[in-house]
Amino acid sequence: MIFGKKRKKGTPQSYRPVMDANEVIELFSRLTLHQQAALCRLISRNLALDMGDDDVLMGYDFDWNVVGAMIVATPAEEDVTLEPQSPIDPPAA
Repeated sequence: MIFGKKRKKGTPQSYRPVMDANEVIELFSRLTLHQQAALCRLISRNLALDMGDDDVLMGYDFDWNVVGAMIVATPAEEDVTLEPQSPIDPPAA
């Protein structure tokens, strides 16, 4: 209830019919390039790229960015591990 009014519940997503290919293509064509790049980031979690020679790259190993009018996937930089530092500097001797 919001401000004394009862809100009507919609149909849960799991009970709605699945979109067919034409609906997905139409939806994708209406997205901006930045929205499409964000969708690529989501889809890339389930993506494995076989580069041959037993080299398999996962989609989340890439940074997905918009460059000009293209979506460009570049290998992500390695995670930098920071060495822990003391919150208090030792006194100078």
